[in-house]
Amino acid sequence: MAGGSFRREEDSLPAISEINVTPFVDVVLVLLVIFMVTAPMLVREQMAVNLPKAQSGEKSASQSISIVIDKSGAVSVGDKAVAIADLSSEIKNLLLANPNAQAVISADQEAKHGDVIQVMDIIKSAGLTRFAIQIERK
Repeated sequence: MAGGSFRREEDSLPAISEINVTPFVDVVLVLLVIFMVTAPMLVREQMAVNLPKAQSGEKSASQSISIVIDKSGAVSVGDKAVAIADLSSEIKNLLLANPNAQAVISADQEAKHGDVIQVMDIIKSAGLTRFAIQIERK
């Protein structure tokens, strides 16, 4: 012991130079699944709208502008209530931010047909030519 070098057993082990990413990937995938399941529950219209039901229908594009018309004819774009007179300028502003957007019109089942046509005409005149009507499946 005197004058000799003493090596600890820990010093003779090779250094860990790799990181095991498998647990990290597992956690990320579990979080992704949780967010995918809960995201549709978070995105709901603020207005109470009773959508008409239909057997056929397609999913809307991911880049969409939500336009809601309630049974009294009140219109909201996204979460913001908008007067009919201001709807065109609101759509134009949204199109500047996203020119490839599609409008998804959610009209209450008891909304007047004329109100829905008026909104469709306004958004078409504002330059938004791609839109869909939202329904609930039967």
